[in-house]
Amino acid sequence: MEPITVSVEEAKRVLGIGTTKIYELMAEGHLKRVKLGRRTLIRTDSIRQLVEAA
Repeated sequence: MEPITVSVEEAKRVLGIGTTKIYELMAEGHLKRVKLGRRTLIRTDSIRQLVEAA
């Protein structure tokens, strides 16, 4: 089964960008986030959409 969400660190690694850019993309609505307690997770479908749109 493929993961539905990934950590910020994993998203940084997959996209090859830094922490600041990840949070900018979340603030702009390009990456969808899920908060579970103190953790911020990023939906993998939004990562795919971002890459496809580029």
